[in-house]
Amino acid sequence: MDASFTAEQDEIRRTLRELLQKRCGSHELRAAVDTPAGHDPALWTALAQQLGLPGLALPEAYGGVGCSATELALAAEETGRFLAPSPLLATAVLAAPLVLALGSENQRASLLPRIAAGSLTAALAVPGPALTTALALTGPGDGEWAGGGRAGGVQARQLGDGGWRLYGQVAQVLDGHSAQLLLVAAHAGGFARSRTLLFLVAGDADGLVRTRQTALDATRPQARIELRDVEGELLGADDSPRLLRELAALGDTVAAVLAAEAVGAADRALERTVQHVKQREQFGRAIGSFQAVKHRLADVYVQVQAAKSAAYYAAWAIGNGERVGGIALAQALEALRGAAAEGIQLHGGIGFTWEHEAHLYFKRAAGDELLFGPVHRLRAYAAEGARLFDSREVTV
Repeated sequence: MDASFTAEQDEIRRTLRELLQKRCGSHELRAAVDTPAGHDPALWTALAQQLGLPGLALPEAYGGVGCSATELALAAEETGRFLAPSPLLATAVLAAPLVLALGSENQRASLLPRIAAGSLTAALAVPGPALTTALALTGPGDGEWAGGGRAGGVQARQLGDGGWRLYGQVAQVLDGHSAQLLLVAAHAGGFARSRTLLFLVAGDADGLVRTRQTALDATRPQARIELRDVEGELLGADDSPRLLRELAALGDTVAAVLAAEAVGAADRALERTVQHVKQREQFGRAIGSFQAVKHRLADVYVQVQAAKSAAYYAAWAIGNGERVGGIALAQALEALRGAAAEGIQLHGGIGFTWEHEAHLYFKRAAGDELLFGPVHRLRAYAAEGARLFDSREVTV
């Protein structure tokens, strides 16, 4: 493994950081999350047109840049530093790869160029709090999370003309209130031919009700969607086993990108805390000169650097057939939580105020654990997959 970055990768990080420093300051961030969309459409347009961010990991044949998941992870690290609210995670990381992997040629040709250009945003709707299970990060993605023929989730009914109608409810859909296209996982076939399928639903479809929810982390807007006999278009073929395989494969990429994003946020939280303790004085000296403060920040620094190494390795491993995204995500989320908590503590009184940004990093850590964790389940499933605790007979 070559641990150094290429000139192209360094340029992606530098250009993106410069843009976000200008367009995603504290005031702009708070203004963006208060908009109906939950993000700044002008910033999203700039990310798409100037940097090609939505199509960074899409093939050039569909208007993408043709980079790998490593470049997407490095870009996410920079957006994480600024907690930049955007449809990047929902559109480019969760939805677009599924369209690419499962869609028919007509569906890919129709949707992917628009996604790459930033003119079409998308969201993945998985019933219940089962996103990490569907992505095979905290449990086997066997399809039971889609409803399994029982009440709850989303049900799909095929019409005589071959069309599909969907009904049910999905909560906690990232950017589900503003996405122009929804990829809805639904159960079909009842008990006779039970299977999980993925459907394309237009954001303005008749019978679709979308409600933005109050989320712990306002920089990750979520919605509850209700499908009341809504028309859906089957994504690709009626092939449930293939869908489950692609979701599990996508899970490792999602985890690696999220780990890089969390590392970026943790690095920035630590950086802000170090700047503060250098300036804040107590008893006539900067509080950063006290040994106890140095020790605490040194521990956070080691944790963040270890998480950064794990995140970079996970991004590199995607193209080399090694699944380590889940364990890298666990380490990154733990590092972010530690960096944010220490930041609040060492900022003293102002660290607890609404006006300061410290609480935003802590909420990102807590919110990501609720959506993609928790840490102990990520680690437990990774250990189970590696057969780490299998009993073995030892002969002497």
